[in-house]
Amino acid sequence: MPKKKKITPNPSGSQLHAQRISELMLEKKALDIKIIDVRNITTLTDFFVICTSESEPQSRAITDHVNLTMKTEGHASWHTEGYQYLDWVLVDFVNIVVHIFSKTTREYYEFERLWADGTITEVQDEV
Repeated sequence: MPKKKKITPNPSGSQLHAQRISELMLEKKALDIKIIDVRNITTLTDFFVICTSESEPQSRAITDHVNLTMKTEGHASWHTEGYQYLDWVLVDFVNIVVHIFSKTTREYYEFERLWADGTITEVQDEV
């Protein structure tokens, strides 16, 4: 009987980009970063990448850094919403939707609870 090969998961392009976006958020000191894999529960997108910002200037810095870096790496966003208010900024990369929340807005909407059926991965800074 032949041996079965162990299959190692191969991350999709969307998954790699979601991880890259979380790294970019860390570079701007975002808090409570999570990647939510929703591929098995919706066709809206593959991943949500969410974080909390401590101020409007930090929200602007995170948004600009994610948008500009991903664009220079060949993955421009399709649409950005909420940039004028900076309380909840949404950056749509189609297969990945980025949410940058103020602390009060994140607590109010409980985004993780809404998508709790997805696979939630907490992102930690490697110090």
